[in-house]
Amino acid sequence: MTTHSLPSRRSLLVRGAGVIAATAAPVWLTPALAQGTPLRPTPGQTEGPFYPVALPADTDFDLLRNGAASYRKGEMAWVQGVVTDTRGVPLAGAVVEIWQCDQDGHYHHPSDGGRADPAFQGFGRITVGKDGAYRFRTLRPAPYSGRTPHIHVKVRLDRQELLTTQFYVAGDPGNARDGLWRRLGEQGQAALTRPFVPGADGLRAEFPIVIAV
Repeated sequence: MTTHSLPSRRSLLVRGAGVIAATAAPVWLTPALAQGTPLRPTPGQTEGPFYPVALPADTDFDLLRNGAASYRKGEMAWVQGVVTDTRGVPLAGAVVEIWQCDQDGHYHHPSDGGRADPAFQGFGRITVGKDGAYRFRTLRPAPYSGRTPHIHVKVRLDRQELLTTQFYVAGDPGNARDGLWRRLGEQGQAALTRPFVPGADGLRAEFPIVIAV
């Protein structure tokens, strides 16, 4: 188990802004756009049973702080990307939500017995700007009984739900045993499974989101 010190929110926001600016023109879009080929929409998956019944008071980008409490279990990770349509145009104003279990495999949900660590926010929400970029500070997802590590994701725009899906960790041994991951097929697995790469400020994983609108 890895613990980590938690920098101030001001430093996180400044650092996050720099990374988001760097992702405004993602390299993965270039070949498709140059050839006029539409991007493949991100595949949807089940919402699962643990979408929050009531949203926490703190719903910002930092799932490792819940109000004044700091969560220190697990491995810190930045989950980030750009939300676009199939033409590669950023979907300004889209709301990206993520939710996941804590390091011990518990969700903030009554159906999970209310056992999640209160210091773990467990849910975050970001409205993307003109560049379509989003960034969350959270845990490298942890496994729980019957599932491989994953992060739940939902995208909305103007109160319309556009996508519900899940993000996975490349190379995790639990993937091949997970029925939902296997059902994605090769292309779906490639779209939703990414490496969590060590960096100067923790692990980082890039998940582009393409919406058919």
